[in-house]
Amino acid sequence: MNTPTATTTGMAVRLTGLVKSYGTVQAVRGVDLDIAPGEVVALLGPNGAGKSTTIDMLLGLARPDQGNVTVFDVEPHRAVAQGYVGAMLQSGTLLPDATVGELVEMFAALHRDSLPVQEALEQAGIADLAQRPTAKLSGGQAQRVRFALAVVPNPDLLVLDEPTVGMDVESRRAFWAAMHKLTAAGRTVLFATHYLDEADSYADRVVLMRGGRVIADGTSAAIKSQVAGRSITATLPGADRARLAGLPGVTEVETRGDQVVLRCKDSDAALRSLLATYTDARDVEVRSVDLEDAVVALTSDAAEPSGALSQSTQDTRSLS
Repeated sequence: MNTPTATTTGMAVRLTGLVKSYGTVQAVRGVDLDIAPGEVVALLGPNGAGKSTTIDMLLGLARPDQGNVTVFDVEPHRAVAQGYVGAMLQSGTLLPDATVGELVEMFAALHRDSLPVQEALEQAGIADLAQRPTAKLSGGQAQRVRFALAVVPNPDLLVLDEPTVGMDVESRRAFWAAMHKLTAAGRTVLFATHYLDEADSYADRVVLMRGGRVIADGTSAAIKSQVAGRSITATLPGADRARLAGLPGVTEVETRGDQVVLRCKDSDAALRSLLATYTDARDVEVRSVDLEDAVVALTSDAAEPSGALSQSTQDTRSLS
């Protein structure tokens, strides 16, 4: 496997004071973000948070109204031209009259230090699709072709926008296994995803956006620590939601068929009361907040973050 090519002591990505508007809509409102070489960073947030616009500016596809972007100490268009960056975006169609192998070969020819085409196909898990026309691909297969196109330049930085959309569970697992090999070779990865289990499992660091701003930046554990409470899950046929909501320590009740989920500020008191009130409760499980819970809580309309965790203090400072 080829190793990264950029030789610089600077940041892989440096975003400083980025602002971008489309008409009256301010999509990005002053984003500051540094990503060191070799980091794997997940960019999270709800639709409209500014993730895709930030990625567009990072790739030179959009120019910021204010602020600066550098990739390995050079401007984005130069970094892309030199093959420092490989991108896998949500939008964009594949050439319909080419086979998979022909398309990857065309992309490889555009770069001086590209991977061998066969190696790129194997990394993407699509070596068996080399002769297939791109018009005959499933959604998940097309995503893996886009991944091959992203890695064939042999980039130092991979930027992935929803990379596993359309993939089945097995394909997602294979994709991240391939990503592990790439990051082990020292490559930097920035990926946006709605599959929060992927961010929790594979990212060294999570950057959370809301309303065009970075509202949290730290490890997955640091992000989760900003949201207090636990949840209790139990199988409880015919449960009365109002009665469950009245249990001590319970803040929210959710039902999923015969299963109930109690979100609690005091899970010990709630659990004792639940078992005393519903002696037929079974499959009871108490768990801490996961990354999905934390992201929902921090990006909800009720959340009013007053600042962002800085990278240097990401494990110790609170959002306020």
